[in-house]
Amino acid sequence: MELIKTLISQNKVMVFSKSVCPYCTKAKSAFEKLGVKPFVLEIDGREDCEEIQQAFITLTGKRSVPRVFINGVFLGGGDDTAAALANGTLEQKCREAGALA
Repeated sequence: MELIKTLISQNKVMVFSKSVCPYCTKAKSAFEKLGVKPFVLEIDGREDCEEIQQAFITLTGKRSVPRVFINGVFLGGGDDTAAALANGTLEQKCREAGALA
């Protein structure tokens, strides 16, 4: 849990991901379209992968990936991030966080 909280607090845009997850690819692609480079932690292959996903339940109510945070605030998963891109709120949140010029 400490690793997660530290990464969220130290990065304007934080994505917890798995390298083979299509929803994770969707979320990362949304940021790419804006020209934003999130800090991405690929949790698959990590010894603490299961513990990280269990901690997500406490923080976000779900254990699935991706888990996307902007400016320390949970945005959602892949579909939520894609929807935020489509309706303009992703750009707004990234701009407010200082992640987008």
